[in-house]
Amino acid sequence: MKNITLSADEALINAARARARAEHTTLNEQFRRWLNDYARREQQLAEARAVIDSLQGYVRTGGRKFTRDEMNER
Repeated sequence: MKNITLSADEALINAARARARAEHTTLNEQFRRWLNDYARREQQLAEARAVIDSLQGYVRTGGRKFTRDEMNER
């Protein structure tokens, strides 16, 4: 694993460390998670679009617009 150096306001770092402690983790672990999500965001978006595109072939509304209540009915 490669180390990197970041710069940020000291108060911000302290607040982030306190939050990480409260969540029973470390600031380093939280940053790794964020970096992973950030790096994969475009790939995740492309995958979601592919799922939506594949589902569009199965769903037909006939051009009808549904109300919010109708869309939330179970």
